[in-house]
Amino acid sequence: MMPAKATVNNYLSLVKFSHTIFAMPFAMIGFFLATTTGAASLDWLLFLKVVMCMVFARSAAMAFNRWLDVEIDKRNPRTAKREIPAGIISANSALIFVIVNVLLFMATTFFINRLCFFLSPVALLVVLGYSYTKKFTALCHLVLGLGLSLAPIGAYLSVTGQFAVLPVLLSVLVLCWVSGFDIIYSLQDEDFDRSQHLHSIPAWLGKAGALRFSEGLHMVAGALVLTIGLLGGFHWLYWIGAAVFVGMLVMQHRLVKPDDLSRVNIAFMTTNGIASVVFGVFAIADMLIIGW
Repeated sequence: MMPAKATVNNYLSLVKFSHTIFAMPFAMIGFFLATTTGAASLDWLLFLKVVMCMVFARSAAMAFNRWLDVEIDKRNPRTAKREIPAGIISANSALIFVIVNVLLFMATTFFINRLCFFLSPVALLVVLGYSYTKKFTALCHLVLGLGLSLAPIGAYLSVTGQFAVLPVLLSVLVLCWVSGFDIIYSLQDEDFDRSQHLHSIPAWLGKAGALRFSEGLHMVAGALVLTIGLLGGFHWLYWIGAAVFVGMLVMQHRLVKPDDLSRVNIAFMTTNGIASVVFGVFAIADMLIIGW
């Protein structure tokens, strides 16, 4: 029998738990935006529920993607060593893991508020439905971005139970940012996607065209960072985080060229991880330390 620690590590690897670093800070911004601008007091139990929802929804989405794409992953040299095609985790075990996380996500939203519970199937439809989109549309990257963009607005709704302009703009920012860097990451599979009749921006536009598409999305993301800062009346701490975020967007496009993909992983993980964490820390510090 496989040791429990090894089993846990295998499932953490299956769902790329380290990639939680991308959306989690934005969920936290949405949460503290709600508690600092509204009448609600800071509720740490609710904060924990929001974190749990993030983990459950993302784990379900990633494991479902791996389960659904197992035959594709077997044929792709870059992904053949993933847990399911490599036989480390069985397909049935992965599917059970998906179902458990879906149920835990919905159960947690039930204990947050009625609106979040009623919207939970919609959120699941988006994050699970993404896995099918590469089979019929090159805009699959935008669906992935949409899935992660639910984090800040979902966290805001968990506190207030109502929509507002700033968290919606924050979600659009996440959509553009994530879609843009996912396009960069998918440059590695351009030839494979074409050979398997799979859809992606690189397979559609080529490497140079895909990078221009990604740059356009990141320009919109940068503009939204500025817009949110101005509309929200943020202070100097926010603007430090905003400067780092925009700087990381620029850097990843300097790291990756159509004829040189050697630094794709640095552009994908390192620059975006720094962008998300630093922006999240400084935006939240601005709200909690300086205040509104």
